[in-house]
Amino acid sequence: MKLYVDTQSKQVQVTKDPEPKNDQNGNQRSEKNTGRLMWSTQVFVLDETGGEIITITTAGEKPGVTVGQLVAVEQLEAIPWATNGRNGVAFRAITLKPKAGNSAAK
Repeated sequence: MKLYVDTQSKQVQVTKDPEPKNDQNGNQRSEKNTGRLMWSTQVFVLDETGGEIITITTAGEKPGVTVGQLVAVEQLEAIPWATNGRNGVAFRAITLKPKAGNSAAK
């Protein structure tokens, strides 16, 4: 089962430029079935209940977004995980694209 997060009513702002998603050896990871390179982008997500910083993984071209930009997130998927007594939620999206108007600064 896939769990998708509705981002329509949320403000999503880039807090760290996209970086290669690397494995434990420092090599950039690639998507298993397609071989597309993977990227990690840190964002701040804000809605009426408050805000949270998350990292979103995308595959393919490096997202064309920069720190401070408001972005549109296509199909944000929450992926619960548990490994060696640790657990959390990973986030994956099809794309991250700048929203019209770009910056959150007013």
